[in-house]
Amino acid sequence: MIKTTAKPKVLAVVGPTASGKTGLGIELAKLLDGEVISADSMQIYKGMDIASAKPSEEEMQGIPHHLIGFMDMGGTFSAADYVKLAKEKIEEVRSRGNLPIIVGGTGLYVDTLLDNVRFSEGGSDEAYREELRSYVEKEGPQALHDRLSAIDPTAAASIHPNNIIRVIRALEVCYVTGRRFSELKAESRQEESPYDSLILGLNYEDRSVLYSRIDRRVDLMLKAGLVQEARELWEHSGMATAANAIGYKELIPYFEGTKSLEDCVSLIKQETRHYAKRQLTWFRKNQRIQWIILGEFDKMNEILEKSKKCIANYWKI
Repeated sequence: MIKTTAKPKVLAVVGPTASGKTGLGIELAKLLDGEVISADSMQIYKGMDIASAKPSEEEMQGIPHHLIGFMDMGGTFSAADYVKLAKEKIEEVRSRGNLPIIVGGTGLYVDTLLDNVRFSEGGSDEAYREELRSYVEKEGPQALHDRLSAIDPTAAASIHPNNIIRVIRALEVCYVTGRRFSELKAESRQEESPYDSLILGLNYEDRSVLYSRIDRRVDLMLKAGLVQEARELWEHSGMATAANAIGYKELIPYFEGTKSLEDCVSLIKQETRHYAKRQLTWFRKNQRIQWIILGEFDKMNEILEKSKKCIANYWKI
């Protein structure tokens, strides 16, 4: 068990998609009496299992996992919502004498939680939000994102155009407060973090190795039933949420009969590679991350040993 200190210890494992975060998080949990708390913005939803790479019961190896598959489709969920729930889970895990291990690639969630970011509520305006929803249905995600770029380019640069929920929220905050969303966000980073946190980052020395892993994982997702899962969401109006997730939205042209499955799968792989690049760009801004650079043939026991050294050096255990 991890000894109690003035600040609770929290370990995090971050990195781009397909870098091996899930496997390492589980192995560290086995080693350190830990429990995993997910930091993935798509794994929170029920029914979105394959494309979001939710770990199976077998993969979990008996390690408790939290904040996975608890949210209904169509529900809104913000970084502030995540922090509230994650903090509750951290306390639950600690009450059992175990180490909370945050695992995921949603950098906004990890940073907001561990840096103790407190966003201004900013107020709300349901009528304006509905206006934006109607606008994006008519003009598309890029046009909505362009509106945000025009009034808050800093916020726009940190939010992907397909993340419609976040784009709408940023525009709503700007509209209600008369201030830029990015300014309110910057002002929120004032209070000291309540955690003694160590963040391990996984990446590959050769970018092509990561891309090969992404391609293989997409192929495995297809074998696991990705097309069937996406079709069910599409047919039952669940695609409003899933349209933000790579692996679902690219298949819509196939369902509509305008593209071949082969072309759509190629697009999934391409978009996933682009997403990995965006994740790395985000994480590289965080100087606290201790990077574990991997080679093509590194095995889990080797990765685990590198991680153990970082942990021992940081926490002197």
